[in-house]
Amino acid sequence: MNEDEMLVIERNGDVVSMTMNRPPANAVNFELIAALQRNISALAAEESPPGIVLTGSGDRFFSAGGDIKEVVGIEIAPPRIKIFHGLLCAMERYPAPIVCAVRGYAVGGALEFLLFADYVVANPESRIGFPEINHGLLPATKGMRQAVQKLGIRSARALLYWGDLIDAQKAMEIGAIDEIASTADVSRRALEVCRLLRGKDRKLFTAIKRSLNLTSQMDDESLEAMTVQDLGCYLTESRSADARARFLSKSEKKA
Repeated sequence: MNEDEMLVIERNGDVVSMTMNRPPANAVNFELIAALQRNISALAAEESPPGIVLTGSGDRFFSAGGDIKEVVGIEIAPPRIKIFHGLLCAMERYPAPIVCAVRGYAVGGALEFLLFADYVVANPESRIGFPEINHGLLPATKGMRQAVQKLGIRSARALLYWGDLIDAQKAMEIGAIDEIASTADVSRRALEVCRLLRGKDRKLFTAIKRSLNLTSQMDDESLEAMTVQDLGCYLTESRSADARARFLSKSEKKA
């Protein structure tokens, strides 16, 4: 299977759909990881990056996670985990929304995709988890840290220590997914959410996403510098200025 077949990309205006297509379970191998990283990085470099909807082909698997044939050999595993780490970094820093449309299983490395997305829509049949401990494996360290930051230490510990899968309702309760939709509506709803988020002020969205994702790794001096830099990015923008003017106008009328 060539790259164009294992990662199907469709662009519709300001939203790009990326479909992982490696039947039967959309397992993530080196080539698919590289294709995802390369395409996400290329889109990030555009003047006005589009929103991304990431999904898997079929209704049974978003993705079964890493292709185990590539993670059991000491010669193969290190290059693979390095490029996977790079993909998570690309998702974390992508300056526009990434929305995951999940049907079926999203486990292991695939759950890490969900944790680095900005919004996740899943069907009721979805199952998520980190089964690696039961298979003699480890998730990426960056993914484990993200699980703690996004889900909290108790939920992350339960998923990582026990290796059990949880259903969509439990996943929503702990914050691993944002919304449950019927299988037929998952893709439509994910596209809708992505367009809504992409329709927000782009520079403000980018600044908020960067603050949410990266500031926990920065010292106070760096945080101050980022805050000042962000002021210059949006205070002179006409769209954000118009939004402030509308808000002030409403406030004055109420007063």
